[in-house]
Amino acid sequence: MPDPNGTRKVVILGGGPAGLTAALYAARGNLEPLVIEGVEKGGPTGGQLMLTEEVENYPGFAEGTTGPELIEEMRDQAERFGTSYWTEDADEVDLSERPFRVVAGDREVFAQALIIATGARPRRLEVPGEDRLWGSGVSACATCDGFFFQDQDVVVVGGGDSAMEEATFLTKFASKVTVVHRRDNLRASKILQERAFKNDDVEFIWDAVVTEIHGDDRVTGVTLENTEPGDSLERTGETRELSCGGFFLAIGHIPNTSLFEGKLDMDDQGYLNVEHPSTKTNVPGVFASGDSVDNFYRQAVTAAGTGCRAAMDAEQFLSDAG
Repeated sequence: MPDPNGTRKVVILGGGPAGLTAALYAARGNLEPLVIEGVEKGGPTGGQLMLTEEVENYPGFAEGTTGPELIEEMRDQAERFGTSYWTEDADEVDLSERPFRVVAGDREVFAQALIIATGARPRRLEVPGEDRLWGSGVSACATCDGFFFQDQDVVVVGGGDSAMEEATFLTKFASKVTVVHRRDNLRASKILQERAFKNDDVEFIWDAVVTEIHGDDRVTGVTLENTEPGDSLERTGETRELSCGGFFLAIGHIPNTSLFEGKLDMDDQGYLNVEHPSTKTNVPGVFASGDSVDNFYRQAVTAAGTGCRAAMDAEQFLSDAG
């Protein structure tokens, strides 16, 4: 049983695929993990999957499933083997000594090993319609959702490598892909630019920003507003409507790692550094997994894989530490 004085063998921060897979493996190893799963808009978070309407690329679901259903299954499976949950945000961590101290709301817990699976979130435009239609035509992952836009016109916002990769990938399904960029030139690598320019199914709208996403139950179009070329991005005020059936954000992701600033090594984007191929951070006993370390793949199945590795690393650490 967990230590009545509040010390746990393993505490996991995050209730998405990485955190829940770590919980499953830790629980199967008799480590009785506690998952502090966070809250998202008043309810338990399962990471970005909770905003994913259809999931058809996660192994084991021949007919597909939804993000919330997949998270619920993973959560129940981990709970069956002894995982317990706190549905609140971790507000403070002290990694200066073991056991590590974690404060969540009005509670605190101490952990012999800590697994971070706090994920990342896509950068958003913060325009009308974006939140309401998220998962109903608005997406930040072409690999996840592109299949659902067969023979539709879609819009991709962005000008970097991710935007060019997303746009090119989407041409496998969409009838037309329109890239909207706020400047008159791309910052993507030359090879990715040329690949997109040569694709007849990719069109570009330059010097424009999206100011609204339209649709009742599904995306039907966007409002574009022109900008002046140059660094000032001064709006001209001229607007126009563009019809589309899907809207993809490709303007980057923000790792949910601000809690660990100054406490763990991270790169200049805020992703936690680990000792590959392990999940070890620079603090012994602290492990990181999922999208908090991955700025490339960002898939549920890859996050789950690193969650498994983090649990195995934590189990080995505790065994060696005695």
